[in-house]
Amino acid sequence: MRKQRKSRARFHRRSSILSRGWQKLRFSWDVMDKGPLIFVFVIGLIFATFGYVMHSVFTRQAEMRNLTCLALNVYFEARGEPLAGQYAVAEVTMNRVMSGRYPDSVCKVVHQKKWDTLRRRYVSAFSWTELDERPSLEDTTFRQAWDVAEKVFYGRHAPSVAGALHYHAVYIRPSWARGNKPVARIGSHIFYR
Repeated sequence: MRKQRKSRARFHRRSSILSRGWQKLRFSWDVMDKGPLIFVFVIGLIFATFGYVMHSVFTRQAEMRNLTCLALNVYFEARGEPLAGQYAVAEVTMNRVMSGRYPDSVCKVVHQKKWDTLRRRYVSAFSWTELDERPSLEDTTFRQAWDVAEKVFYGRHAPSVAGALHYHAVYIRPSWARGNKPVARIGSHIFYR
């Protein structure tokens, strides 16, 4: 019984202290000059909005840059191929981005270079990147490559060479192909995991 009374007394003291603290806080709030607080809040809101807009703009620019790199890769690597071959080339590029074994953006994958001991120079993964040629935006084959790239980039096309990270033309036999599993032959390319 005695313990219960002590416990109740402690509870009442704590609740009384909390109640007085709350009353002091409310009183301080009521008499406080809220002008500076509102000013800080408005400035913070402006900075947060500006930050959000800038983040959106830069994210969209990076997205468009990566989409352009993918479209150019489809155009130069597979413009003479059937549509299925163009989709497969775009998929391989995206598979490399997602694999973790290659760079983490489409443009970095497309423009990746490795040292070639035979040539004694850096060689691009996709040879067209070593050229200065660019297609006309009005070119129908480039517009088709852009459409293919867009569908693969945004995941609107069902994968046809799932997991493929490499491909080569049927008329060559690269040494790296021996250690990889062929997934498909589409047009004049063979695709490998």
